Amino acid sequence: MTRAGTGEAQHLPPLRAVLGAATFAIELVIVAVVYFGLTEAALLLPVLNPAATPLWPATGVALGIILLRGHRVAPAIFVGCFVAHVVASSIIDLRLIVEAATIALGTTLGALAGAWLLDRWSHGRKTFASPRGIGRFALACFGPVAVVSSAVAMAGMLAGKIVAAESSLADTLANWPALLSSYDTWWLADAGGSLVVTPVIVLWGSTPAPVLGKAAKSSSEWGALETIGILLAAAAIGILAFSPLTPVLGGALEALTPYRGLIGFLVVAPLMAAALRPNQRDAATAALIFCGIAGVSAGLGAAADLNNSLLFLLALAIATSLAPLVLAAAVMAHRDIQTRMLAAQEQLQRRVEQSQLALKNAKRHFQIFMEGVTDYAIFLLDSSGRVASWNSGAQNIIGYKADEVIGKHFGIFYRPDERRAGEPKRALAAAVRNGKYEVEGWRIRKNGTPFFMTGALTAIRDEDGSLIGLANIIRDATERRDTQEKLVEAREQLATAQKMEAIGKLTGGIAHDFNNLLMIIGGNAQTFKRLLDPKLPRAIEAIQTAAKRGESLTRQLLTFSRRQQLSPTVVDLSTSIRNMRTMLESSLRGNIVYDENIAHGIWPTKVDLAELELAIVNIAVNARDAMPNGGTFTLTAGNVETDESLRDDENNQGYVAISFSDSGMGIPPNLLSKIFDPFFTTKEVGKGTGLGLSQVYGFAHQAGGTVTADSTVGEGTTITIYLPSCSDEAGAAEEAAVIDTQRLQRPMVLVVDDSAEVAEVTSSLFEHLGYDTVYRDSAEAALKLLSEGAKIDLVFSDIVMPGTIDGVGLAAEVRARYPHLPVILTTGYSDAAQAAPPDLKILRKPFDSDMLRGFIQDTMEMSLAS
Repeated sequence: MTRAGTGEAQHLPPLRAVLGAATFAIELVIVAVVYFGLTEAALLLPVLNPAATPLWPATGVALGIILLRGHRVAPAIFVGCFVAHVVASSIIDLRLIVEAATIALGTTLGALAGAWLLDRWSHGRKTFASPRGIGRFALACFGPVAVVSSAVAMAGMLAGKIVAAESSLADTLANWPALLSSYDTWWLADAGGSLVVTPVIVLWGSTPAPVLGKAAKSSSEWGALETIGILLAAAAIGILAFSPLTPVLGGALEALTPYRGLIGFLVVAPLMAAALRPNQRDAATAALIFCGIAGVSAGLGAAADLNNSLLFLLALAIATSLAPLVLAAAVMAHRDIQTRMLAAQEQLQRRVEQSQLALKNAKRHFQIFMEGVTDYAIFLLDSSGRVASWNSGAQNIIGYKADEVIGKHFGIFYRPDERRAGEPKRALAAAVRNGKYEVEGWRIRKNGTPFFMTGALTAIRDEDGSLIGLANIIRDATERRDTQEKLVEAREQLATAQKMEAIGKLTGGIAHDFNNLLMIIGGNAQTFKRLLDPKLPRAIEAIQTAAKRGESLTRQLLTFSRRQQLSPTVVDLSTSIRNMRTMLESSLRGNIVYDENIAHGIWPTKVDLAELELAIVNIAVNARDAMPNGGTFTLTAGNVETDESLRDDENNQGYVAISFSDSGMGIPPNLLSKIFDPFFTTKEVGKGTGLGLSQVYGFAHQAGGTVTADSTVGEGTTITIYLPSCSDEAGAAEEAAVIDTQRLQRPMVLVVDDSAEVAEVTSSLFEHLGYDTVYRDSAEAALKLLSEGAKIDLVFSDIVMPGTIDGVGLAAEVRARYPHLPVILTTGYSDAAQAAPPDLKILRKPFDSDMLRGFIQDTMEMSLAS
C-alpha cells in the first residue's frame, strides 16, 4: 500500500463521522421544520380557542414522528413545538417563554413515553398490524402519552401565571376544581389527537409502496381511485354533518338541518369500505379528515344541536379511528391466515405430489431390486398372511409363478404337519408381536419336494404404528445344511475316533496274541476235562474261569470299538430272556427284587446272542451297584413303533425294545450323556472298568439298533435297547439250517495256522466233534497239499499268517480252484477281518467246541445251498 493510499484510509473514518453527523443534523432540521409547520397550522385553527380544545394534534404528530424515526429526533420536536408557540404569540415575554417551553417539553416527553412503551410492549410502529396492538396503542395514548403531555403543559401554564404575577400559587391551588377541569380538557385533547393523527403518520410513513409490474398496473390505478373516493366521501359526510355552512346553503340541504347529527353516522360506510379492502392507511386518513372537519366545525360554533360536546368529539375520534383500524387488522389477519392456509395447502399438495412421485419411483426401484435378486425369495404379505408380491428369486427357489401364488396364504409353503399344528399362524403372530421373526426349517416347493431354508419374517408398519403387511425373505440353505451336517458328522466321527484311538490301538494290537493264549488255555482245559483225571477238576475249573474272563474282557474291548466280528442268529427274545433269569438273579444281590415283564407276541430279532447276554449282564451289574441298599430291577420287553429317525429301508418291521429299570440313586444330568463313553465310571477305583455300558452301546449299534438312557436323581435309571425285528420266514430259515455233524463220516479238515500250539488245540476240538484233521503252517503249504489231490472236506484257516498269502488270500484261491470246498476263517484280530468278503464267515477267537459245531453247521449249509 502507498503512502497516499494509507492517508486516504486514515481519513475515511472521520469523513464518515462527519457525513453521519451532517445527515443527522439535516434530519433534525427537517423534523423541526415539519413539526413547526404542523403545530403552527394547528395553532391557527379556531379549535384552539380559550373556551375549549376538542383535539390537540401536536402530541399525536410527535408520537408518530418518534415511532418512525426513533428517539433521536426528540430535540427537533421540542425545538419545533417551542418555536411554533413563540411565533404564534404577538407578545413575547417571560410567561410566554415559560409556557411555550413547558408545552414543548410536555409534548416531547409524552411522545417519548408512548413510543418507549409501544416499542417494548407492542412492536413499535408495527402495533397497528393486529387488533391487540391497536388496543395497546389506545391504552398508550390515554396513558403515558396524554397523562405526561397534559400534566407538564398544565404545570407550565401555572408557572407562567405565577411568573407573570397574575395569581399566587395559593390562589391557583385553591381554585382546584377549575384546574382539574382544565387538566381533563388537555388530557382528552392529547389522547384524542394522538388516536387520530399518529396512525396516519405511522401508516403512511412505514408502509412501503408496492412494486408493481405491468400486469398489476390496472389494479393499482383502480385502488388509487377507490382511495380518492373513500377520502372524498368522508369529507363530504363531515361537511354535511358538522359544517356551519350547510344551513346557509338553503334548498334541499336546509331541510337536512334537523338530521345533521344522524348524517354523521354515514361515515361508517367509507370507513368500513377502507377497512374491508383492507387498507388501514385509507381508513386512518378518512377518520382524520372526518374528525378534523368535526373539530373545526365545533370550534367555529357549528353543530349547536350537539352542544359542542367535547366528550362527543372524543367519542367520535375513538370510534372513527380505532374501529376501522381494528376491523382492517382483523381482515388482514384473516386474509393472512387464508393466504397461509392456501400456501400451506399448496405446499402440502406439492409435497403429496412429490411423495406420490417418490413413492412411485420407490416402488419402481423396489420392483427392480426385487426382480434383480435371484438368490433370495422376497415376497410381501398382507396383514392376514396372503401373498401380495412375488419376485423372480421366489419363483426360482419355490417354483410358483406370480399369478399362481399371489392372493394365496403363505402357509402353502409349510409342510402339512406344520400347517395342521398352526405353525404359519404362530409365525405371523410372533412377527407382529416382536417386529421380526427368524425362521428356519423345511418348506415345500411347488413340485412337492422339500428344501431347507433360512430367513426372516418382518412386520411393516406406517408412521402411526399401524400394521401394513409383512416382508418374508428366505434363502435356500439345503446345500449349506447338508454340508454342515456332513461337517458335524465328520467332527463327531473324528472326536469318537480320537476318543477311542488309544483303546482301539491296544485292542487291535493285543487281540490276536491274547486270543491265541486264551485258545490254548481253553482248549487244553477241555482236553483235561475229557481225561477225567480226579486230580485235575479244580485246576481245570480255574483255567476255564480265567479263559472265560479273558474272553469277556476281549469281547468288551472289541465291542465298544465296534471291531468285534458278530455271529448274528435269529433269536426268540422271550425264551432267551427267560433262560437268563437264573444268571440275572445271581448277578444281583439278595436284597434286590427282580421283576420280569415280557409282552405276548414279541417279534424275533437277529443278534449275536452271546453279545446280547453280555449286554444284559453288564446293565444288571450296573443296576446292582446303583442300589447298595436294595431295590427293584425290572426288565420289560415289547414291540414298539419308533419314529423315522430309527427306521431304514432294510427294516420296515419295527423294533423290539428291552428296558431295564432300577430304583437306585439315579444319574445327574451332567453325567448322563457320558455313561456310554469308554472308561467312564462313577465307581470306586478297582470296582469298575468303565467298559460295561460301552459294550452295550457298541452291541446295540452293530446290531442295527440303538440304546437310550433316562434318569432322575433319587428315583432311578432306565436303559432301553432298541433291536430291529426280522420276519418269521427268516427265523424259520435259520432254524431249518441245522446239520447234524454226527451224520458225517469222519470228514477231513485242513487246519492252517502259523502257531503250532493253536493248531493243536484246534485239531483236538475238531477231533472231539468227529473230524479228522491235517495241519499246515502256511497258506502256501495248504495250497500245495490241495494241489496234490488230498481228500479235504473243510479248510479251517487263521487270517493273520506270515508269508505272501494270508487267510483271506487262501480262501480266495481255494474258492477259485475248488468252488465246492467250504472255507472257514478264524482270527482274534478284528482288523484282519475287514478285508474278507461279506459272504465269507469268520469265527472269532477264542471259541469252544459248541461254538465251532454251530459255525460248521452254518458253513456246510451255505455250501450245500450254493
